[in-house]
Amino acid sequence: MFQANLLKKRLILTVVFLTCLACGTRQSAESPAAGKYPHYAAELVRVQRDRIQVDDGDTFSIGRLNIRILGIDTPEVAHPEHGFLKDQPGGKEAAGYAGELLDQAEVIEYLPFQEDGYGRLLAHVFVDGELFGVKMIEARLAYETVSFYGDNGFPELARLIQRAAQRAGQPPFMEPHKWRQIHRKRN
Repeated sequence: MFQANLLKKRLILTVVFLTCLACGTRQSAESPAAGKYPHYAAELVRVQRDRIQVDDGDTFSIGRLNIRILGIDTPEVAHPEHGFLKDQPGGKEAAGYAGELLDQAEVIEYLPFQEDGYGRLLAHVFVDGELFGVKMIEARLAYETVSFYGDNGFPELARLIQRAAQRAGQPPFMEPHKWRQIHRKRN
């Protein structure tokens, strides 16, 4: 059983790695994020801005690769296929701001973690060397999730997210996980 799980995890990580290579390029220390966080330089992947499709404030895709941003949760936008028939207040604003951040960035990079239960790659994202999650929290368009999910092996980035949340205060909308519980339509 242990061997089967280990092989499955290695296969998933290999597929994620190959997908990352197909969608972006590995970075050297010359990247903005690697300049600030040199210990992550070998793992950073640069993304071509024109390949990004924003889904909502904390999820976007690059071709077939869906990225869910670590450390934050933003309000939902309508996704009837997932049981959300209407936007959560703040959902369109969060998605719009996420799109602006990505559109205006000179360099977009991500630091991959692992795949989640929905097949998305969990990752920290950087825009011009700045942590995307911090920017969303500072704009009061995201709740931090580090206090619930932990640092996922990135304690320095988790601390930045938590500090930003303390400075920004509570966003002006219901916590997205609570809103999802109330508003998801089940078939």
